[in-house]
Amino acid sequence: MKPYTHEPFTNFSIEKNKQDFQEALAYVQTQIGKDYPVIIGEEEITTEEKIVSMNPANKEEMIGTVSMANQELAEKAMQVALTAFESWKKWKPEHRANILFRAAAIMRRRKHEFSSYLVKEAGKPWNEADADTAEAIDFLEYYARQMLKLKNGMDVQSRDGEYNQFHYIPLGVGVIISPFNFPLAIMAGTTVAAIVTGNTVLLKPANSTPVIAAKFVELMYEAGLPKGVLNYVPGSGAQIGDYLVDHPKTRFVSFTGSREVGCRINERAAKVHPGQIWIKRVIAEMGGKDTVVVDNDADLDLAAASIVYSAFGFSGQKCSAGSRAVVHQDVYEEVLEKAVSLTNQLTVGNPELLETYMGPVIDEKAYKKIMEYIEIGKQEGMLMAGGEGDDSKGFFIKPTIFADVDEKARLMQEEIFGPVLAFCKARDFDHMLEIANNTDYGLTGALISNNREHIEKAREEFHVGNLYFNRTCTGAIVGYQPFGGFNMSGTDSKAGGPDYLLLHMQAKTTSETL
Repeated sequence: MKPYTHEPFTNFSIEKNKQDFQEALAYVQTQIGKDYPVIIGEEEITTEEKIVSMNPANKEEMIGTVSMANQELAEKAMQVALTAFESWKKWKPEHRANILFRAAAIMRRRKHEFSSYLVKEAGKPWNEADADTAEAIDFLEYYARQMLKLKNGMDVQSRDGEYNQFHYIPLGVGVIISPFNFPLAIMAGTTVAAIVTGNTVLLKPANSTPVIAAKFVELMYEAGLPKGVLNYVPGSGAQIGDYLVDHPKTRFVSFTGSREVGCRINERAAKVHPGQIWIKRVIAEMGGKDTVVVDNDADLDLAAASIVYSAFGFSGQKCSAGSRAVVHQDVYEEVLEKAVSLTNQLTVGNPELLETYMGPVIDEKAYKKIMEYIEIGKQEGMLMAGGEGDDSKGFFIKPTIFADVDEKARLMQEEIFGPVLAFCKARDFDHMLEIANNTDYGLTGALISNNREHIEKAREEFHVGNLYFNRTCTGAIVGYQPFGGFNMSGTDSKAGGPDYLLLHMQAKTTSETL
């Protein structure tokens, strides 16, 4: 098998690519407004209670309606997944991997179509949507290849007269709870990691982006996945989320989302219920408060660009977003000025237009929360850019910068998950590292510096799961920068990394005396 390099991003300055994407958008426009069923095994079930998925850039436009599973259907899905597990776990790992390879090929052919759903349902501008779809393809390819590496287990020693083997077996039924911000990439990655390792799953996608998940489930079945291996159960967290996390037959929960929900899931999953004969495994990725640190001998143009693009890509709705800039006092004013100037050039508006850099935030609840944080920011710092929102047509917020924010201020400590950036001044390099490490999180960070001693010190002491030098702190690529963080950022499960699949399996040792 030839080595895999990651799926390339589309160059939209090429006219043909631009036309192809516009055609895909036009096609998806003809598909909106459809109704999507709950999928349990062979059955497609339409329920009266619906999630209504709206376009965050245009509140009048309904992307689709999605049937909601209740507890009765969640239980049914669990029983179907348990039955399917008995046969799926016996499939050869390479045959399971082949389904992922085929799914990757189908998605590659329909790349712009999937990206167009991301534009419409998640409000992602073209480049962000394209990167999301590319990452989904990468997850399919990477996890399939990783499974081929793990299928024969690991070498262990055997003494004279004995034969020892060490290999991996699947866990059972997993519950996948995926987020809105990478509604294709993370949803697909967490789902197929569980599936290719021989588990069966119940997928509960984010309620803001369930149509993209429905399209992905269709694709997996088109690629040849047996019925019952992947069950699509959208619904409310309170009604079916808790029920499935608590369920005695749930073997593991794979969650991406907020710190509050992640901690709650971890706590609930720790309780052993009647009929439960294992300790549930929890894989959690829970957010961040990420810092771009700028030294006094950095390239200041690079620093400003890294700060701005880390903060405002996909409207700051990334757990990796650089929402804090910590800058050495010697260069603070200059970097701030450059960052404000760049920010004022960013275009905010309809994500269906190529020239739009930043689209809407995901929904009204997010809009209100971010606008409240902007009011807090006005008390805690100096407003330098943005600070305004407009929810008349969609949920648009201008990219916002506050300067001179105290290192302990709420704006510097709490995850906002929106286009709000706090600038903080530092005395020296030790002070910068101290501020960089002063949150409850530890997901990503970046250091912009040409000082080798400082780079090596940061490598040791900047306590984050993903640390980048002289670039943005967002944009980890599958297989290149395995992604996951420390502290309240989750279980450091390193998605897109060499040990991620092992989290979905358990090791078995057999020893035969000859």
